[in-house]
Amino acid sequence: MTKAELKYNVEKTGSQFFTRDTMKFFGDTMQNYGVRSANIDGIECWELYRRKPVKHGLSNSAYFSKETYQRITKAL
Repeated sequence: MTKAELKYNVEKTGSQFFTRDTMKFFGDTMQNYGVRSANIDGIECWELYRRKPVKHGLSNSAYFSKETYQRITKAL
């Protein structure tokens, strides 16, 4: 899975995660992202991670289900 493929599939769900305004707000660019496989609470997902921190030191990853491409939040 590439970041472009993930972006395409997530946008098909109606998510606003990759819109220009959202990414600009957080100081993100597609070049700063990487994708790897992960398992969150027994759910297979794609981890979208930041290579370098952005505005205000934000460096958290985002997780998307491999089946539905819906965003998954980590249980604390």
